[in-house]
Amino acid sequence: MAEITQPLIHPWFVAVWPGMGHVAISAGYYLISKLDMQMIAEFAPQELFDVEYTNVHQGIIQAPRLPRSRCFLWRDPKQKHDLILFIGEAQVPAGKQAFCHSLMQFAKRLGVERVITFAAMATQMHPEGTSRVFCAATSPELLEELTHRGIRILEEGRIGGLNGILLGEAAALGLPGACLLGEMPHIFAHISFPGGSLAVLNGFMAMADVTINLDELVQQAEQLGRKLGEVLAQVEGAIEANSEEQPLDDEVKLPSLPEPKLSPRDEDRLFRMFAEAETDRSKAFELKQELDRLSVFSDYEDQFLDLFKKSDDSTAS
Repeated sequence: MAEITQPLIHPWFVAVWPGMGHVAISAGYYLISKLDMQMIAEFAPQELFDVEYTNVHQGIIQAPRLPRSRCFLWRDPKQKHDLILFIGEAQVPAGKQAFCHSLMQFAKRLGVERVITFAAMATQMHPEGTSRVFCAATSPELLEELTHRGIRILEEGRIGGLNGILLGEAAALGLPGACLLGEMPHIFAHISFPGGSLAVLNGFMAMADVTINLDELVQQAEQLGRKLGEVLAQVEGAIEANSEEQPLDDEVKLPSLPEPKLSPRDEDRLFRMFAEAETDRSKAFELKQELDRLSVFSDYEDQFLDLFKKSDDSTAS
């Protein structure tokens, strides 16, 4: 899939896909932005996905686009652990175990020594609370190492999707692996929750001995936590006020914001932010926050990840 021109130093493999609260995928994008990773490989989408719909933009039907699956590389300046990050835009609909097996074979050819996946864990936590990070591992030895790093154990449960299947395939190939799960409130499972991503990255830094500036994510998590806390208080207040007057429906539906359309000013600001991120990759996560705020990240995802495409380390096929 890719040819690395320089040997990797004790590489670790991190894999993320979209999931509950966007906890895993947001943590992956943050890693790309702050570590200034470079794309080294891409898996052919025709072998993994089929077209299921076409997008319509301002009344015009767009050409179908298949989800992309790409690998990015960061070389550790401390020469402890180089990192390979796999980001899948969607989980494959079929052949999950076969795909994970081929992905782990690819990782093993690169000399990967450890496999980590990120995921979310929904609990009864309050949205303004501090998310915890939990873990599960492929061996008691690795689990003990993670608990010594202050990470809690997921005693019982299931890890859905490729986040769990990949680790099973890693274990079958003799690669130690672990899943880091960021806590998020179950009532807001459909909303992107940066607090869970923050918990995952704190756990990952402790595990990998990597330093990442998390200030932007901390601020984002605090702001959203306050907003969701206000929404929850309003819902609980409405439930309490109506409890003696009329029976409630089985399900309380939270208000959703309309999808905004880009104004010329928004488009101009995004153009300038892309230009800044092209020359200063540390601004990439600020750009992603703006794309998320405008609800247009899916439209700009390729352009965003292309910021990290150029690399002297490899050629991709």
